[in-house]
Amino acid sequence: MRIGLHDSDGVGFKYPNLALMKISAYFKSRGDSVEWWSPLLTYDRVYSAKVFTFTDENPYLPEGTIKGGTGYGVYEDLPEEIDGMLPDYSIYPDCNYAIGFLTRGCPNNCPWCCVPRKEGGIRPYREYEQIKRPDSNKMVFMDNNVIACQHGLDQIERLGNTKIKVDFNQGLDARLITPEIGKLLGRLHWNPYIRLACDQMSQIKHIETAHEYLLQGGVPKSKFFCYVLVKDIPSALVRVEYLRSKNIDPFAQPYRDFENKIEPTEEQRHFARWVNHKATFKSVMWEDYKP
Repeated sequence: MRIGLHDSDGVGFKYPNLALMKISAYFKSRGDSVEWWSPLLTYDRVYSAKVFTFTDENPYLPEGTIKGGTGYGVYEDLPEEIDGMLPDYSIYPDCNYAIGFLTRGCPNNCPWCCVPRKEGGIRPYREYEQIKRPDSNKMVFMDNNVIACQHGLDQIERLGNTKIKVDFNQGLDARLITPEIGKLLGRLHWNPYIRLACDQMSQIKHIETAHEYLLQGGVPKSKFFCYVLVKDIPSALVRVEYLRSKNIDPFAQPYRDFENKIEPTEEQRHFARWVNHKATFKSVMWEDYKP
């Protein structure tokens, strides 16, 4: 069979699409031909993956294209025979790290997050050795709440005995970081940051405590990064300025309602641009910012 793959978010997006890499590996293992989809060619089967709801639909995808991912509103898992495959990194030649999940799901039910509906409660999923690439000592984990699961903590403890450079790119739950967990995390080689999340005002106190425990555990001061959900601007501004005072690098994410397909307002987008453009953020206060 001739298989066509389509990355709706773009092959140049920061992270490779894990589902497409597993699909590629599966069909190649069967001896099938796998390539990036082209509207000029004919395929026996086309797979399209879409992570973000704001990514435009490609109008030229053929009828019968198999679509998956949050961006399409499709929450089904890959079939086990595909999900169990080692990813085919050759389709993303610029990716020089391993990517995957140690755990799946999340015990929280945040109204802005589709993970509990998509994956259910948190559960063990993989050992880190099942994800690591033999040609790289870098690993990116996409777990949604890895320290809420004992399996995740066990994997972190084991990773602390290695020289692997790690990144939990979805952020860690500051509310769960204790002095003991701070020590576990302090033993990891962070690349580039340890990521936290401050999505509500009530989380500031947890960020403050977690920050202290992580510093005590050995995480360097320069390694802190924090996601900030931007729903109402005054609240987001307080959280951002608090993070600035702690030398924690904030990253603003405008609120999107996946369920009701509500996109961010213009002001939310402007605020995110101000925070995320670091030269501007360091030199201009929000009240003086002109988009």
